[in-house]
Amino acid sequence: MAVAPDVRYARNGEVTLAWVEIGEGPIDFLFLLGGVSHVEHIWEEPSLARYFERIAAFARVILMDRRGVGLSDPVDGPLTLDDECGDVDAVLDAAHSDRVVLNGHMWGGPLAIRYAHERAARVRALTLYAAVPTALNWTEDFDRERAAEEIDDTLIGWGNGAPIEVLAPSRADDERLRAWLARLTRLSSSPGAMRNLWRSTSTYDARGDLDDLRVPTLILHRSGDRAVDVRHSRFMAERIPGARYVELDGIDNLPSVGDSEAIIAEYEEFLTGTRRRTIERALLTVLVTDIVDSTGHAARLGDQRWRDVLAAHDAEIRQQIDRFDGREVKHLGDGFLIAFSGAPSLAHRCALGIIAAVRDVGVDLRAGLHTGECELIGDDVGGMAVHIATRVAALAGPNEVFASGTAYGTVVGSGLRFEPRGSHELKGVPGHWPIMRLLG
Repeated sequence: MAVAPDVRYARNGEVTLAWVEIGEGPIDFLFLLGGVSHVEHIWEEPSLARYFERIAAFARVILMDRRGVGLSDPVDGPLTLDDECGDVDAVLDAAHSDRVVLNGHMWGGPLAIRYAHERAARVRALTLYAAVPTALNWTEDFDRERAAEEIDDTLIGWGNGAPIEVLAPSRADDERLRAWLARLTRLSSSPGAMRNLWRSTSTYDARGDLDDLRVPTLILHRSGDRAVDVRHSRFMAERIPGARYVELDGIDNLPSVGDSEAIIAEYEEFLTGTRRRTIERALLTVLVTDIVDSTGHAARLGDQRWRDVLAAHDAEIRQQIDRFDGREVKHLGDGFLIAFSGAPSLAHRCALGIIAAVRDVGVDLRAGLHTGECELIGDDVGGMAVHIATRVAALAGPNEVFASGTAYGTVVGSGLRFEPRGSHELKGVPGHWPIMRLLG
């Protein structure tokens, strides 16, 4: 899913916590993303979106912004691991999740460990990737003055993308990824807010919980990780009873950079007993639709009338999908993701049919088309082709169908008419892309 899922909120007392979910697998998999996250912005990085899409093929993936980070409420005063365990409870309650697999990444480690220790009945398994059990140095006692100096040094470059050299060194020359990381840190928190958060989280220490953990545990770490010393994971593997430890090749900390499939395969085998050897791929034409100003329509019509309109909208679109031999992949809030494996011109004609049919319902649509190689994830379709189609749709106006240059090139000579709409940068996609408007 290249489109950011809807953000939802949970409450723990007076604290509001942002979370999202993708996938409908039988396993609930909650990711604790450490001290830097933003549950909307992470979907702007295609490799990270694909990483979570792949996991969503066998699990319901839940992501949350921790207190003080991203779209969740800021930290007001001292914070404890017990406070954050209550926050996790609130998100799981809101997600109607009774038992969950926890994943701790980097500074998400202490919280994941403490929660698994204190609430073992609610934890199906614990997974730790490049995690730490404490903010302390792995061999030394905590030195608050040294820690304060380290965080101040980090905050000097806050928001400029500098972490790429340690988080994803194999892509250090990727300016688009550098810009995404810079924006992620800025959206996650301000320098002052991060300093306030660090005052509490720098004291977190879950090492005392390790010996008593009684949940199945998988620990993963890349041997050359430049952001988190691999000795943290080796230490935890020795202490947690029955833990499975896998040390992977690589120098990157971001799980979506480098051999991400190796990480996903370990999760899948640990949780399901099987792993997929390869990703199935296919050349498809992808059609993405979206209602223009859906929020305004809902406000003007009221909930009941708007539900009726949406039902009629869905019925009309599904009729056109059947007419042009497409496949509904998923319903994306106010729109559809549709795939075509046959003649690409069918996708283009379907888009025009949808625009005309839904106009009678009383709403305006925009649509985007792209032809490219897609990842087949069960019944789902993912990968860069979906991301590009989504970005192309976002450029269109009411009742317009835009096609990428690739989608246009596949139907030249079919009798379809187009007009050029210039060359565009598509957010999260390298290079400039020619865009064409499909004329009815």
